[in-house]
Amino acid sequence: MGQVRMQIGEVAEQTGLSLRTIRYYGEVGLAPPTARSSGGFRLYTDDDVARLRVIMRMKPLDFSLEEMRDLLEILDRLSAPDTSGTERAGLLDRLADYHHLVQERTAKIRARLTDAEQFTAELSAELDSHRC
Repeated sequence: MGQVRMQIGEVAEQTGLSLRTIRYYGEVGLAPPTARSSGGFRLYTDDDVARLRVIMRMKPLDFSLEEMRDLLEILDRLSAPDTSGTERAGLLDRLADYHHLVQERTAKIRARLTDAEQFTAELSAELDSHRC
């Protein structure tokens, strides 16, 4: 690979993830480092960082580790040059299912945010009414 290899600290700076979280995602197989240095340090590429960013987007949507692993596998297989047309069709169907799931979970988050904003407005009004 001709990509620049970064140590875990650089990846943490780029993503905002803790070293512990990055190590954990590697240990559970979601985002293992591409390589290791001769000294045993984890080395990551830009593609690895992009993968971590995908995981970061799944986390607030309450994806389980199994769902994360499955979706990442789908994305990996769709990007692979050896994926056959039949396999690709099945992968696209599964990706569409995840897309629908994300839409549903996003709608729930929006509803919660709307409730939180309404509550904030009510508390602001309550404060204002007692300050006069």
